Amino acid sequence: MLGLYTKLATAAIAILAMSSTVASAECTREGLLAAANSYLAAQASGKIDSLKLSATNFTYQQNNKVADIKTGVLSQALKIDLNRSTADTTACASYTMLISATGSKPYVIATQIRHEGNDTSSIAMIDSIAATTGALFFNAQKTLGYIQKENWGTLDEAQRSSREELKRVGDAYLDMWTDAKAADSIPWGTDCERVEGSQLTRPCGATLPHGGSQKKNGNRRYVIDETIGSVDVLCSFDSLGNMPDSHEIRLEGGKVKYVHTVTVLQ
Repeated sequence: MLGLYTKLATAAIAILAMSSTVASAECTREGLLAAANSYLAAQASGKIDSLKLSATNFTYQQNNKVADIKTGVLSQALKIDLNRSTADTTACASYTMLISATGSKPYVIATQIRHEGNDTSSIAMIDSIAATTGALFFNAQKTLGYIQKENWGTLDEAQRSSREELKRVGDAYLDMWTDAKAADSIPWGTDCERVEGSQLTRPCGATLPHGGSQKKNGNRRYVIDETIGSVDVLCSFDSLGNMPDSHEIRLEGGKVKYVHTVTVLQ
């Protein structure tokens, strides 16, 4: 009996140790960006073999629909002319924007990658809005020309907005089509720029909607990176007709500096 008790005690200690490891797992910025880089490598090669996808709970979503990763845009090798990623250690997710303007087929792609249980060693979800010829205001070469001039460097602590404020501004932006007061609640910077597809508006607080639609933009998924001042929201742009959409906003010193949109016409 003593031997049995010893074995049970040993098993219990092992289980507790495993539980402690899981509980103390930390979602790191380095891990998130490493996963984002592996996604970029897969997109550049058109091969997904090197992606560490969850064996038990992986979902691939493209343009707001669950799809087969083997036949989606990730199966196409793209020449990536520009890419940039942000990391959200609270949600354990990353956001990557990439532009392929000089390859055989142009794309602008906005992707959120999500991990379960703070474990960045495996990917639970790849969620992409993939725009190509025929998408709203699509011209990858023009978009590349605008965005490559922007500065998305790490902000000094004093220039950063809180997670709550970044989310509030992201929501307020998407609410402008249904809420007449939403546009006036956004802290527009005097030198902000808005790139919608390939349309540039400067300052970005000009010519804004003030309500009018009865359908709120829904199915919102967030990646928020306070160090960059970025909030990206993937959504269904229902206010104008159920369009897969990404809106990314950067705040500097509490003011909107950049707005990027990627919108696919259904």
